[in-house]
Amino acid sequence: MKIATDSALELDRPDEPLRASRLWRLVPDDRRLETATRFWSDKDSVGVQGEAVGLLVKQLKFRPRSVMALPDEKKARYLISIRNLPEAVASRLLVVYHLTFQRPMMGAFLLALGIAHEDGVISEDLRPPDAAKMAAAAQALKASHPPDDVRLYFLTHLHQD
Repeated sequence: MKIATDSALELDRPDEPLRASRLWRLVPDDRRLETATRFWSDKDSVGVQGEAVGLLVKQLKFRPRSVMALPDEKKARYLISIRNLPEAVASRLLVVYHLTFQRPMMGAFLLALGIAHEDGVISEDLRPPDAAKMAAAAQALKASHPPDDVRLYFLTHLHQD
């Protein structure tokens, strides 16, 4: 999927490759803490939580057991204070962010594409829609949702693909 970029939300270093850790920095500050807190309780994030615990062990110089015993919000605060997160952790945080805060937008985009979904999540593997349909759905989304949210959503798709 090719998305045209606009200057409303610039990446900090456009000459660098698109990385999840860079995209995570585009998540609004007021949403990062809740996203990271939910990450720790998200059963689909368990595999990546181990990597995040290892990262916090190094950062905090704590034992793994001590990090795991911290309340989720405390672990979240430590996690969001790290500027360059490992790609797997940042990728999962982006997924949690979109599933937590952007489900209506995700659902609207899928609806515009004519793709069946449940609360913004596709339940089956599909072939990519044709370019014209994709462009029309993207324009509809841009017209009905905040530009920064739409851009981050599309950049996240580009990164995942």
